[in-house]
Amino acid sequence: MKKLTKAEEQIMQILWKLEKGFVKDIIKHLPKPKPAYNTVSTIIRILEKKGFVSHKAYGKTHEYYPLVTKDNYTKAYLKSIMKNYFSDSFREMVSFFASEENMSIDELEDIRKMISKEIKKQKSGEDE
Repeated sequence: MKKLTKAEEQIMQILWKLEKGFVKDIIKHLPKPKPAYNTVSTIIRILEKKGFVSHKAYGKTHEYYPLVTKDNYTKAYLKSIMKNYFSDSFREMVSFFASEENMSIDELEDIRKMISKEIKKQKSGEDE
């Protein structure tokens, strides 16, 4: 899956939230200063060429909707980061964030609980 530019990702974040929309709807959700209509339209057409977005035509007007879910893009993007920056190791990535981001004890405890829950879930699946 191709990586999105910042501008493309900004448009996708809005489309994922809206689920579908016209260019004018997307512009409404962009921060000020708002880009020109043609700029947003061009970015959306690029997203279409990349396979992230499609549209339904109503005459000359197009309603756009995402073809790639936010979850699928997030997984692919994080896997790419893990591969390129953490030697394809979850352990290295988690270790980096735990030590570099000054996580609070509460956050670390929450992560530990999530990991324990996942371990129990996977172990119970092995028994079947």
